[in-house]
Amino acid sequence: MVTASTLVRAARKSERLTQAELATRARLDQSAVSRSERGRDAEFGTVDRLLAGAGYRLYAAPTRRDDAATAAAEIRLRLREGDRPGALRALLQLNDNLVAERGLIRGVLTITEPEPTGEAVWDAAIAALVEWRLRDEKLPLPPWTSSLTRALSNARTLEVDPADPTPPRTAVPDAFAKRGVLVWADTFASV
Repeated sequence: MVTASTLVRAARKSERLTQAELATRARLDQSAVSRSERGRDAEFGTVDRLLAGAGYRLYAAPTRRDDAATAAAEIRLRLREGDRPGALRALLQLNDNLVAERGLIRGVLTITEPEPTGEAVWDAAIAALVEWRLRDEKLPLPPWTSSLTRALSNARTLEVDPADPTPPRTAVPDAFAKRGVLVWADTFASV
């Protein structure tokens, strides 16, 4: 489930604000932003003010599934730990979360712009997955998915297992191919 710290940090970064700039807009001190982003101040009033300062509003949705921003945070953590299979599991969980929801709720899970994972291929894969699953439902794409930082100039794989063969273009979902991420479509099939 998305945490207040992930929401505040993602909202601030998607608006390209520094902590000091957000603090000024929210009429709080910069240390309040820092505490909130580290999960040390999750009081509703503080979170609400910080989100409003970034131009966001907090809504509740009838789901307990994690969103794209939370998946990106998990992928970033796994990549830092050198756990590429764990990063893939987080991407697959995002896929399962999106497939399990329909309509507006599926879209809600993709609204918050994910922070970068630290690897462009994974950032592109998240955007590709979101586009693929939203297009299944004929839903509009959130603006962050079209960012140039969410596509690769040279196609490559996620490099989870060096023994995995590179898929031919015909086996790669269109949303992934357009972003230069070579991944087998059947990777995302439910087991």
